[in-house]
Amino acid sequence: MTAQGTATVSAGRGEPLVVLSGVQKHFGQLHALKDIDLTVKRGEVVVVIGPSGSGKSTLCRTINRLETIDEGTITLDGKALPQEGKALAALRAEVGMVFQSFNLFAHKTILENVTLGPIKVRGTGRSEAEKRARELLDRVGVGHQAEKYPAQLSGGQQQRVAIARALAMEPKVMLFDEPTSALDPEMIKEVLDVMVDLAEQGMTMIVVTHEMGFARTAAHRVVFMADGAIVEENTPEEFFTNPRSDRAKDFLGKILKH
Repeated sequence: MTAQGTATVSAGRGEPLVVLSGVQKHFGQLHALKDIDLTVKRGEVVVVIGPSGSGKSTLCRTINRLETIDEGTITLDGKALPQEGKALAALRAEVGMVFQSFNLFAHKTILENVTLGPIKVRGTGRSEAEKRARELLDRVGVGHQAEKYPAQLSGGQQQRVAIARALAMEPKVMLFDEPTSALDPEMIKEVLDVMVDLAEQGMTMIVVTHEMGFARTAAHRVVFMADGAIVEENTPEEFFTNPRSDRAKDFLGKILKH
């Protein structure tokens, strides 16, 4: 990170929580992640933006080992990511993930979807898990839908359930990989509102998104990627008003005209 970037974002944030150092990732001939160095502090909201194919989703997926890396290190709360087995399952409980597709279990009710992880992975009692799940469903605005099945909910409601399900595991960090890109325009705001609320309450978040309004209002830092590399990072104010690289200027010129 540049000294300029560090100075603008370090004030008032916590200690490092997610640290990527020298991370390299190849898919065959494609060099998907090129020497990635990124530190996300506790309570920080980092929004990752960039053109399609720039490595944003791959970066997100390496943090809970949905993708393995070829070189470098990734640590969560000071511990290296485990390779496999029970330690990996425990890690994934610490890292909440919300995808483009909602990935809810179609044959389980909304309440069952949210309680499954705490009961199976964390060993939480059913009554306690259901109490917590109902609180979270209320928090994301779908508490009245608890007994329904995913197919009975709109896409925006399903995505809010997916956020509640991730929060039910009480993760240390939440990863969002294009959480609104599969939604109709009128549903995008209701999901972003939930994410803004989470950010304001201090959740550590890494968000891959095309929603520049969210990046401007909720991010502490914007990370701009292109061709598998981090090209620049800065506060939203600085990045959107004064991008330093030609790649970022070109990218913003294309998207902000629309």
